Amino acid sequence: MSGLDWPGLMRAGLGRLGLTPKEFWALTPAELMLMLGDPQAVPPLNRARLDALARAWPDRVPEERKDDEDAGDGRTGRN
Repeated sequence: MSGLDWPGLMRAGLGRLGLTPKEFWALTPAELMLMLGDPQAVPPLNRARLDALARAWPDRVPEERKDDEDAGDGRTGRN
């Protein structure tokens, strides 16, 4: 036995992905898993997450930097 959940994979492929049976059976298990996505993968960045990151790590204008603080581009607040 292969250890794969074929009924579950068929439901996902034929139902959720909308594949035809011919398309489903032409895929390798690895291709099907790639199409379904890794459930443990980090989701793509969306607007809500970007906004949350911007609040957590706000940009600061150069005047707000201390004299010796790195600007992130190799420059410091000193000229």
